[in-house]
Amino acid sequence: MKCTKDDLLLYAVTDRSWLGEQTLYEQVEEALKGGATFVQLREKELDEETFLKEAIEIKELCRRYHVPFVINDNVEIARKMDADGVHVGQSDMEAGDVRAILGKDKILGVSAQTVEQAVLAEKRGADYLGVGAVFHTGSKADADDVSHETLRAICEAVNIPVIAIGGIGLHNVQELKGSGICGVAVISAIFGAEHIRRATEELKEAVRLAVSQ
Repeated sequence: MKCTKDDLLLYAVTDRSWLGEQTLYEQVEEALKGGATFVQLREKELDEETFLKEAIEIKELCRRYHVPFVINDNVEIARKMDADGVHVGQSDMEAGDVRAILGKDKILGVSAQTVEQAVLAEKRGADYLGVGAVFHTGSKADADDVSHETLRAICEAVNIPVIAIGGIGLHNVQELKGSGICGVAVISAIFGAEHIRRATEELKEAVRLAVSQ
């Protein structure tokens, strides 16, 4: 399975710190009902067995909605449970090594903060880039800010789709107009919302407007 630009319009990244009374599965389903076009399962604390079980369940859920499903960082889990792909950061496994393990048919996303990182990731087999943080974010303590000039330069330097990530919500997504991105990745704007489905619907419409400029 390969992803298209349309698949990357509204990319939902899970975060169990927002669970409240719902399970992660229920939250992801609410996001899918609201129109999320891509799901990344991001787990930093779970043991391997629990992570694997959860990944299999959410993969099946995403299949029902015909939405691509990737694992954050954990290439071994992605390979074991046959995820659609994996997303790696600059400090994780190198993109070329990930591609060698997963094969050419899987989706490979790579985080990039500079034009050099972006060009190298494309050369090593990335299918799309996640660039950020484009706004200040509390979701990732180690996220460096990326200027909108750098975001635009990255979009111009590569031929693969680019999504923006980091602190994006309804209140600021229009600031990304004209940057060249094809979508945004969000965590708290969806999973931190009181009504996940409604928040997803509203954000998707706003993102569509922002990327059409």
